[in-house]
Formats: sequence, structure tokens, C-alpha cells
Amino acid sequence: QEQVVQSGGGLVHTGGSLRLSCAASGFRVNSYHMSWHRQAPGKEHELILSISSGGFRTDYIDSVKDRFTISRDDAKNTVYLQMNNLKPEDTAVYYCYSGLGYWGQGTQVTVSS
Repeated sequence: QEQVVQSGGGLVHTGGSLRLSCAASGFRVNSYHMSWHRQAPGKEHELILSISSGGFRTDYIDSVKDRFTISRDDAKNTVYLQMNNLKPEDTAVYYCYSGLGYWGQGTQVTVSS
């Protein structure tokens, strides 16, 4: 069965770091475009970062540049979102998305001021 399962997230103070994981089963993450998204209460859904099957990374939001990084471990078939220097405005539910059309279950990230 093809799916992605997220882990990580939680509560962190401003300036802290978190790493989200997106583990795939039933397909290889290095065969598809993978991305991270987020949605905060009352705000629009945002595409944050993506990584192509060839490993090319793209960021889509200026506010996370130089703070958030997407990476991939092909041996673990997992994609990661490393978030550093977190800010209260980063508080949101974060989602992993596979190019096959599967969404992760969502992970709450809360940054306290």
C-alpha cells in the first residue's frame, strides 16, 4: 500500500529547531517529486519546499529561506524538513506530499514566543 507517514513536530520556543520526517511505503521517494506544505489557522495553505526525483531543491516562501531545509535519505526512503530558528509565525500544521498524490497525516508545529 502506497502511503506517507509523518513524524516529528511539537512545541518549541522561538529560535528553536525541529525536524519533521516523512516516511514512504509502497514507492521510492527518490522516484517522485516530494514536498512540504503548511497551513496555519485562518491562513491559506502554503507550499514551502520541494525536492525533485533528481534531488533538485526548490523553496517557495521567502520567510523560510535560510531557515528551513528539505532533504532525503534514499536508504530510509524518507524525506525530511529541518526547521531552524523557528518563529511564532511558523506555527501551523505541516504536511508532506508525494508526487503520487498522497498526503501525510499532518503534524502540528507550535512555536511559542
